Amino acid sequence: MVTTNHATNTQFGSTSNTGSNKIATQAPTDANKDMFTKLLVAQIQNQDPLSPQDPTQYVNQLSQLSQTEALQNLSQTTTASASVLQSLQTLAMGGQVGSEVTVATDTVRLDGSKVNGTVQLNGLSAGTSLVLTGGDGQQHAIDLGPGSGAQSFTIDPDALGLAPGTYKIQAKPSDGSAPTIEVAARLNSVRVNGTSVVLQVANIGEVDPSAVTGFNGKTGS
Repeated sequence: MVTTNHATNTQFGSTSNTGSNKIATQAPTDANKDMFTKLLVAQIQNQDPLSPQDPTQYVNQLSQLSQTEALQNLSQTTTASASVLQSLQTLAMGGQVGSEVTVATDTVRLDGSKVNGTVQLNGLSAGTSLVLTGGDGQQHAIDLGPGSGAQSFTIDPDALGLAPGTYKIQAKPSDGSAPTIEVAARLNSVRVNGTSVVLQVANIGEVDPSAVTGFNGKTGS
């Protein structure tokens, strides 16, 4: 019987603490409202009878309080909405794991297999070179020839004698512009890093979802 009473008291104590925590969480907002009301009443009671305060000032104060509360509620709603959107984005991206995607990038990881992609030229180019720069600073150029719009390329590490590793990739068209390079690769995984979604893409590494320019479907492999 003693053990039962002790457990019951402990349970009640725990419930009481939980209630106190909830009240403590709500206290700041409620306290601010109560404090404002008390200050407003004190201000009205202690005003100079011979020179009463303009009633419109009280209305303005109430209006300011309402605006502050509205902004606080809007901030809370925005935070909740952002969390929901992030969850939806993670679910949507997760459903694409295993698909081939195209990613705008300035680096590429070579492991011996061929890598395909496109150079998005800004105009007509009399000749474009795709330049790969390794960690040792040595450059390897691939001549893509003349073209315009999306100009395809294939990087064959074995044919070019490129060792496995990460390379900077840059397109140099004849007009001197800096076009976007898109690499086609497999989406391996999706994870949440703090407040952002991170994609793990083969031959590239971790990228932001905004870098993905297209989803090309699953290959079935």
